[in-house]
Amino acid sequence: MSHPTTNAADGQANGRLSGDGTADEADERTPLNHAASSLRTLTTNSEGKPLYEDKRAWVRYPMSFLHITWEVLISNYVNVLLVFVPAGIILGALGMNPTAVFVVNFLAIVPLAALLSFATEELSVKLGETIGGLMNATFGNAVELIVSIVALTKGEIRIVQASMLGSILSNILLVLGCCFIASGIRRSESSFNTTVASTMSSLMAVAATSLIIPATLYASLANSSESSDKSVLVLSRGTAIVMLILYCLYLVFQLKTHSQLFDAEAQDEGGDGKEKEPEILSPVAAGICLVLVTLLVAVCAEYLVGSIDAIVQSAGISKTFIGLVLLPIVGNAAEHVTACVVAWKDKMDLAIGVAIGSSMQIALFVTPFLVILGWIMGEEMTLRFQSFETVVFFLSVLVVNYLIQDGKSNYLEGCMCLGTYIIIALAFYIYPDDAGDIGSLVKAMVVGR
Repeated sequence: MSHPTTNAADGQANGRLSGDGTADEADERTPLNHAASSLRTLTTNSEGKPLYEDKRAWVRYPMSFLHITWEVLISNYVNVLLVFVPAGIILGALGMNPTAVFVVNFLAIVPLAALLSFATEELSVKLGETIGGLMNATFGNAVELIVSIVALTKGEIRIVQASMLGSILSNILLVLGCCFIASGIRRSESSFNTTVASTMSSLMAVAATSLIIPATLYASLANSSESSDKSVLVLSRGTAIVMLILYCLYLVFQLKTHSQLFDAEAQDEGGDGKEKEPEILSPVAAGICLVLVTLLVAVCAEYLVGSIDAIVQSAGISKTFIGLVLLPIVGNAAEHVTACVVAWKDKMDLAIGVAIGSSMQIALFVTPFLVILGWIMGEEMTLRFQSFETVVFFLSVLVVNYLIQDGKSNYLEGCMCLGTYIIIALAFYIYPDDAGDIGSLVKAMVVGR
């Protein structure tokens, strides 16, 4: 008596199926089937379950770690650049060529920034809206904060100031411009919540005011017998405290008292549940990931900042250009991609929140925090930027306020933002570090009389 099931199985195993001519196809797929079968054998137990679900703890825990690590690594194509992390640390530890150290660590921070953003999002989902908002506020600009803290400990005040200003400009001009263009390619006009956008832009105007006042005070004290540096330092520290209070009030406004204004953004972020990606990390795993990635960013930032002086001397690039253009590109790489992707999908409220919201965090939280931290460390970090930088910042905020006040956008407005950013980047490329400030020039004229 024949056994059809057994014969069919034998025929499949030998690559021969009777009837419809599928034998050749089976033969062609045999090597791949063997490879897939071997892979399944390595990653499954005798019961056919994945090894990370195995009952044996000594098998389950290490395999679970490998499985989660793999899922995290394949979550973003930028993670292929993680090979530069050990390379950058090794080059920096061995004291190799400063240019190589700068470039490799520059590339290493890009995937680390993406991982930091990924872990923060995973943790925010688990902890709820309020705590999640605080986590995003804390870690959203962690790379810029770490790089600036490292530079501050080395007394590189110009790098810190340029990095802060560059992060703000890159978000409100470069990222926002790319968002408008990405959305404008697919549709003639996009709309967004004008209340949320105007609130953010108003806070940016307040931040611009907080930078203009110290710069103008410094210039006004040129003829005074009072120490202008000391007066500006006192003003900066007092202003920093006020700005931190305003930022805390904004968090209360956004997450508590007026959260309904941001419902559209929350709905865009969550979608209808179909586009939401599966959660990968548990709260503990996400917290561990945040700590490890933060440590790696700190190490790479240490070598990156340490090589800047040599880069300035060898390449002839000013510290201002490095801090204002190059470093923000690294720190905001993940946010750039996220904002453009959601704008492409016409989720403009979320795109505006990423672009302008990140700039507002830098202006109202990170920069004042660094002033207070410098106060604690004994470093005279102030809010007195160079007059040229202050004017550029004010004009940029003015342009963005005009563009978003009607609650609509198109590709031409995006090109305006992008063109403005390119002009600013070109200006700072030729802007030397020893350029005189207005207050310094006036003071020199008075002394020369």
